[in-house]
Amino acid sequence: MIKIENLNKSFGKLDVLKNINLNFDAAEVICLIGPNGSGKTTLIKCLLGLVLPDSGKVFVKGESVLGTWAYRKDFGYMPQIGRFPEQMKIQQVFQMMKDLRGGTGMIDEELVDSFSLGGMMEKRMGYLSGGTRQKVSAALAYLFNPEILILDEPTAGLDPISSERLKSKVLKEKQHGKLTLITSHNMTEVEELADKVIFIVDGSIQLNKTVDEIKKDTNESRLGKALAIMMEGQSIV
Repeated sequence: MIKIENLNKSFGKLDVLKNINLNFDAAEVICLIGPNGSGKTTLIKCLLGLVLPDSGKVFVKGESVLGTWAYRKDFGYMPQIGRFPEQMKIQQVFQMMKDLRGGTGMIDEELVDSFSLGGMMEKRMGYLSGGTRQKVSAALAYLFNPEILILDEPTAGLDPISSERLKSKVLKEKQHGKLTLITSHNMTEVEELADKVIFIVDGSIQLNKTVDEIKKDTNESRLGKALAIMMEGQSIV
């Protein structure tokens, strides 16, 4: 569904992405992990067209997407920190997004119900807690029933019940053939959701394996422990 070939990006003298080659298929949950500043967010922004790479190619459903915009209708994006007009009501934010998107495609408001946002639609964004803003961001990511979801630290700031509801949504949409890319520092969350883990350090792919492969290679049942073993010196490519 997504193919990345020889992707490179620098900001000044800093090489942020170095010769990235990846393939993502439908009905997969991929978790991107790595230290802060490793290049995860830049990679996401390249996929979304928010950052143009210096070289390399990105294909979505077999079509090159660099320099185009139409493909983004297939994406739902939940940023790590959602930024909304402070004076707008929740209802107005949802309506604005519907107006901008246009068309009569399927609307998915399951998370609006799961997060009980329906009774809060008249509240203004500037008065919402961080957790409620996260709920709005998550609901907006799924609103237009996209084929590809990109969720940046999706459960950060959510209460335990809301986190479980969002994780259930991720797994449910996987069964419907959706591709989901998640960045996370929560290894329990990664173990619950991921089919494959991609570990990025200093802009390079250091690990690209399934969860089962990682556990088998280290003879560890816990993903967090298995990853720690690999990162401490074992071969991880």
